[in-house]
Amino acid sequence: MKNRFIKISHLLALVSSLLLTSVHAQYVTITIDAAVNKKTVSPYIYGRNESFDKPAEFYKDAGLRFARMNAGNNATKYNWRRKITSHPDWYNNVYSYDWDATSKNVEANQPDMQVMWAFQLIGKVASSKDYNFDDWSFNNSQWWEGVGQNLAGGGTPNTANPTGKALVEGDPSKYLMNWPADSTVEILNHWFGANGIGLNKNKFLYWSMDNEPDIWNGTHDDVMPTLIPASEFIDRFIEVAKKARALFSEIKICGPVTTSEWQWYKWGDEGLTIDGKYYCWLEYFIKRLADEQKASGIRLLDVVDLHNYPYAPSDLDALQLHRVYYDKNYVYPGANGVKTIDGGWDNSQTKEYIFQRINDWLTKYFGANHGITLGISEWGPSSKNPNVCSVVYGSTLGTFANNGVELFSPWNWETGMWETLHLYSRYAKTYSVSSTSSLENIVSAYTTVNESADSMTVIIVNRDMNTPRNANININGFSVGIGTYSALELSNLPATETFKSHTDNALKKNIVTVISNSFIITVPPLSTTAVILAKATAGISELKNGNSEIKIFPDPAKDKINVSLSPAFAGQTEIAVYDMMGRKILNSFVDYNGYSPLSFDISTLENGVYIFSIKNKHDTSTQKFSVIK
Repeated sequence: MKNRFIKISHLLALVSSLLLTSVHAQYVTITIDAAVNKKTVSPYIYGRNESFDKPAEFYKDAGLRFARMNAGNNATKYNWRRKITSHPDWYNNVYSYDWDATSKNVEANQPDMQVMWAFQLIGKVASSKDYNFDDWSFNNSQWWEGVGQNLAGGGTPNTANPTGKALVEGDPSKYLMNWPADSTVEILNHWFGANGIGLNKNKFLYWSMDNEPDIWNGTHDDVMPTLIPASEFIDRFIEVAKKARALFSEIKICGPVTTSEWQWYKWGDEGLTIDGKYYCWLEYFIKRLADEQKASGIRLLDVVDLHNYPYAPSDLDALQLHRVYYDKNYVYPGANGVKTIDGGWDNSQTKEYIFQRINDWLTKYFGANHGITLGISEWGPSSKNPNVCSVVYGSTLGTFANNGVELFSPWNWETGMWETLHLYSRYAKTYSVSSTSSLENIVSAYTTVNESADSMTVIIVNRDMNTPRNANININGFSVGIGTYSALELSNLPATETFKSHTDNALKKNIVTVISNSFIITVPPLSTTAVILAKATAGISELKNGNSEIKIFPDPAKDKINVSLSPAFAGQTEIAVYDMMGRKILNSFVDYNGYSPLSFDISTLENGVYIFSIKNKHDTSTQKFSVIK
């Protein structure tokens, strides 16, 4: 038996060069299983709070699929009949605001976008511009610390104490009017009814139940100087939800639109009890709605919608913020309200996992298969560094895709986020599947497959701020065609915005080579890389996997490997060794007798992972092995 390995010197030089470039990169192993944890990815996680100040084509190119348009605090007193609203952060002055015109524009120009508006639950809306505070005469309409004073309706500014109350408070009866539940939900008939303006209701499914009602005594103190009890707010919520559902059965009711982490657990200073048992705010809210839904038979909630401006004392902390929602082991630096979850102050409560808590409460009170989903309609990445922002945002998108979150619309939008939105929305597929990393908190993969299960995108996020990582990706449950595939990388983003269009952006185009359903890729520090794969239909045909068994020992090896082959390879057989870029490094032909192991000299190979390939007229098969010296 004669082994005739032929060294291909120039390819060995290329491999050596490849290994040298990643000598400082540390390895991480990622295992993907396309048959595990398959969940639909909601397109509406690709959203933001939007003012549509850019051309329509920009939003299409970026892949924006969801827009929260109600402008937060300005939604609370919106009068859709008169198309005006009172601005609580600007003296309560009343301004024109035309939801009809904006909705018509979106419907005409953004066919793939879903838009969120809001119902008013506070009970008052704008009625007239005639009593605005004359901010132009006061200071040429410049911002100062006193813009929150209640000056519309004849108020007198307090310049000596800008953050305090006005010297004379304006009279809200001059610029506001009553707005009961029937008035707020009648916009549905105005938009979608027989005599309405003809909007397509399927474009406007999602409706916020007002905005941050837990702090109305601060943001809308002209109407509500003292916060109403939680039970009264829920009564208003239920009334509006029932009336909205009666007019629009397919509506997605989203609430309670909490302000921040503190308000996830507390409603003002109130201690919430039912039958003598204490409940934190979100659990109380969910139980009350579940009880009413069971009693009335009317669906009252579709999306538990929160606001979250997560706290991160450093960029290193910001890079872990995606763990706030489901990770029961994550100690969150911003844990605050959670310490009150049981009614007192428990300083040992440092782990939020708020979405997991909510899911548990939903199942407990609404029962299994309740169909209520989760969303974040205001959020920020807690950094100004474009590369950190990109990775924080991408990690959150991946986490939400993996867990079936319904909607996600950041309020704070930083440089790097358009690029990240474009990468995910454009290249991720319809269904999330399982990806497990050996170093999950530093390097994660978020994997999706399409409807026909013949295309896969693996998005690899490296949160390490300084070190590149060699990611060894192993794929199960999806047979990838052997060959080269596109890898689209976001890294080293500048301080200025780079995203202009689908074809003019910061994506760096590379390739990976898949052999034996595996590939290795070096991902730079603070980077996001999407690898786009296809099912086995093309590639390096001589390396296609067969069914015959190869056993290689020792593995890892140093200078020599022994190879045991199936009897199927008896006869003249081609032997080859490939690197993980798909390049043929060693090649030989042997006359295999069908039973004796073969021995090969690999002393010329550098440290790394290689593919051993065998081929004859009966079969073709491959097997990975490692070299460590």
